Amino acid sequence: MNFDIAKQGVPIVFSDNYQEARKKFLQAAPASRAYKSSSKGPSGDDLFTDVAYFGPAQARRLLVLISGTHGVEGYCGSAAQLLFLKAKLHEVLPPSTAVLVVHALNCYGFAWDRRVTAEGVDLNRNFVDFAEPLPQNPGYKELAEHFVPADISEEGVHRAEAALAAYQKAHGELTFRMALSSGQYTRPGGMFYGGTEPTETRRTLEQIVADFDVAKREQVLILDYHTGLGPYGYGELQCELSSGREGYERAAKMFGASVTSPVLGTSSAVSIPGTQDAFWQRILGDRHTYVGPEFGTYQPPRGRLVLRKDLWLFMHRPDAVDSELGRQIRQAVKWHFYPQMSDWKEMVLWRSHQVHRQALEGVALAD
Repeated sequence: MNFDIAKQGVPIVFSDNYQEARKKFLQAAPASRAYKSSSKGPSGDDLFTDVAYFGPAQARRLLVLISGTHGVEGYCGSAAQLLFLKAKLHEVLPPSTAVLVVHALNCYGFAWDRRVTAEGVDLNRNFVDFAEPLPQNPGYKELAEHFVPADISEEGVHRAEAALAAYQKAHGELTFRMALSSGQYTRPGGMFYGGTEPTETRRTLEQIVADFDVAKREQVLILDYHTGLGPYGYGELQCELSSGREGYERAAKMFGASVTSPVLGTSSAVSIPGTQDAFWQRILGDRHTYVGPEFGTYQPPRGRLVLRKDLWLFMHRPDAVDSELGRQIRQAVKWHFYPQMSDWKEMVLWRSHQVHRQALEGVALAD
C-alpha cells in the first residue's frame, strides 16, 4: 500500500453523504460507466450506480467489488472500494484477471440513508425466482404489526416490544431471528420485504452483468460489502445459503477460517432466500465464489429499533420524510450502519485491505 491508512486513508476514502462518495469514486475511476436511477435524492438530485472496469476486456478471471446493496451500508463499501483504488491494486492484477467495481448499487438507499430500494424492498431478499412460489414466513405474519407498529409513541413501542419478547420467550431466539430477518413477501413496507417482482436495482445489476459479459468468465469472485451484524468493527466473511457448502469451501480456500456460512451455522446471519448470491449461483454455478464482508456496528436490538422508525416514517408519515423528525430518523439509521468513529473506520480499512489482497491471490489460483 502506498499510503498510511490511519493517517491518510480515513479522510480520503470515507464520505459524509452519497454525493461526496460518488464524487470521490469518479475522481478515482474517471472512465466509469453511469447507470442512472429513476429515483431522486433528498435534494432532487440525480442518482447513479457507477461501474469501473480494469484489466483485459475478456479476462478469464474477474473480481467484482459491490457497494451499497443495502443503500446506507454503502458508506463502508464505497470506502473499501476507494481504498482498493487508492492502493493501486487494480494496477497490479494477476495475468488474465480483471476487476469490476460497482459503486452504490442501491443508490437510492445510499442517498436517503435507507437499507431498502425506492420500492421499499430489501434488495438482498429480491433475487428469488418470481415465477416460482415465494418463500413463506409465518412468524413474520404473526409479528408484523409489532415489528412496524402504526403507533410509535412510547406506549405503542412498549406494547410492541412486549409482544416480541413474549414470542421470543415462547419460541426461542433462533425462531425469532428467522421470523424477523429471513425475509418476507407479504407485507410491503415491512422489515426485510423481498417484493413481488425484480426491483429496478436488481435489473440494474443484471444489466451490468450483461454489459460486461460476466457470465462468460471462467472464475468470478464477488465481494459484496455490508454492515450491521457481528462484533463492532470486525469484518466477518459471510457466505450465503445459495452456494451451499461447496461455495463455502471455495471461499475458505481463498480466505481461510474466518469465512462463515449459515449452512454450517457459523454465520452471524440466518439463512436467507433471495440474496444476491442466488443471482450469481443461477448465472455462474460453481464458477463463482461469493463473500459478503460484514462489518459489525452495534447490537441487533438497536438496529431493529432504528429500522422500525425508518419504515414507520415512509409508510405512515411520508409527508414528514424531510421534516426535522424525518431527518432525525434517517440520521439514526445512518449512525447505526455507519458509525462515525475513527476506530471503526480504521478497522474497516485494515480488514478490507487484507481481504482485497487475499481476493487477488485467491482469484489467481482459482483455476
